[in-house]
Amino acid sequence: MTATLVETAAPPRPSAFTAFRAILWRDLFVTGKELWIFLAQTALQPLFMLFVFAKVLNVGGYVSEEYSHLLLPGIVALTAFLTALQTVALPMVMEFSFTKEIEDRLLAPLPTWAVAVEKLVLAVLRALVSVVIMFPIGFLVLGAVPWNPPGVPLMVVALVLGSWVGAAIGLTLGTVVQPSRISIMFAVILTPLTFTGATQYPWKSLDSMVWFQVVTLFNPLTYLSEAVRAASVPAVPHIAPWISLLALLGFGAVFTTTGLIGFARRAVT
Repeated sequence: MTATLVETAAPPRPSAFTAFRAILWRDLFVTGKELWIFLAQTALQPLFMLFVFAKVLNVGGYVSEEYSHLLLPGIVALTAFLTALQTVALPMVMEFSFTKEIEDRLLAPLPTWAVAVEKLVLAVLRALVSVVIMFPIGFLVLGAVPWNPPGVPLMVVALVLGSWVGAAIGLTLGTVVQPSRISIMFAVILTPLTFTGATQYPWKSLDSMVWFQVVTLFNPLTYLSEAVRAASVPAVPHIAPWISLLALLGFGAVFTTTGLIGFARRAVT
């Protein structure tokens, strides 16, 4: 009796897009499971900054009521930018050094660069969620928020671009900074980024401090803050929105390129 050999076809290899979507969905699911942790990480610092600078100082008579309308757009921009940056930077350092989780992702049927792009997309989505959270927080703290319906498209575009830039900077830092120096990174890099990004003041108000005004132009957060401020309180003097958007595109392209190069280099070592 002759045995008949039956060849079993191997299951089809998932496409790169399917793998990309699965990894992104997994990361979003984890974020949902850790929602309270995510809220604490993203909203706590902006909440206290808004409360102290706009509420406490106003009650003490040190700032005017109108200052809150200048501050809230800057805090929104800062929240989106830092959320995106921190979503990528610290986990990237940990995954390449301690947890080695990045090795599992690199085994997925994806190009190496797509693994890094997934992290950028996740960071942008998390940043946009943090922005949505900030508006009700601003309303609770201030009692009102500046609202300009015609400026909504500009605000959305600016926040997407600004979140992308923050994520790209996080990708660059996460592939360059050594694990032993991660704490120094946050002190040396994030603090200047926070306070030279026109979040607590309009850029045009620095006309009497030209040297500092020039310094702030090297901070991509400045252009995000100015764009969000232009969208929500257009009466306040600001950098022209088209300049801010072009600057964000430029910063995003530069830091995404450096981040992808650094990621590819770390992935093969």
